[in-house]
Amino acid sequence: MENRTVVVTGGTRGVGAGIARAFAETGADVVTCARRPPETPVKGTEFMPLDLRDRDAVSTFFAALPRLDVLVNNAGGTPYRRLADADAERHARVVELNLIAPLTASLAAHEHLRRAKGSIVMIGSVSGSRPSPGSAAYGAAKAGLDSLARSMAVEWAPDIRVNTLVVGMVRTELSHLHYGGEDALAAVSRTVPLERLAEPADIGAAAVFLASDAARYISGASLLVHGGGERPAFLDAATANKEN
Repeated sequence: MENRTVVVTGGTRGVGAGIARAFAETGADVVTCARRPPETPVKGTEFMPLDLRDRDAVSTFFAALPRLDVLVNNAGGTPYRRLADADAERHARVVELNLIAPLTASLAAHEHLRRAKGSIVMIGSVSGSRPSPGSAAYGAAKAGLDSLARSMAVEWAPDIRVNTLVVGMVRTELSHLHYGGEDALAAVSRTVPLERLAEPADIGAAAVFLASDAARYISGASLLVHGGGERPAFLDAATANKEN
């Protein structure tokens, strides 16, 4: 990835920082953007402030870049919120951040990426393919993001490759907000076949792969990075075929 420019949205902490760090370690020129600067700068990256929901600001940001080879649409997230506990406008903001913002960034980056024969990596979620109580709008947005990426891969081929990382549970500095303390994290980890949550570096390595020449014939794909998924609940409830 040397001599290539990579933009990682929301690349200042958690999964985004892991992705930015992974690209920086390959020798790429990495630019991260978010509304607020990182508390701990990611070594080897440059930070630029940007509100991805401000379409004019997004257009200005990408127009000012001298070149762009890879766009990683990572910015997103949601607090825990049951559907009936908030109005439609609040849920719509979640959809805007997790679906509309990646579309806005991709459109603004299109000409750069077309000239560079570059690629886009969407950071999706397993929440987009299974029920997601407490984050239903987020799950719906991630389902839409996966569909958007597949359509984009067809429309923008052969100049730009577009793929999605479908990410499972990741251990970050905010994991306790979703899963609880250390005992809860250990219990949640045991539900994953690989018996641990992903580290941000795991997601970063997969993003680098999809953006690299090693994946030059991969486009419109959804790569599951979830440690084997989730053990089916009926296996623990059933009384037949139990191992001794």
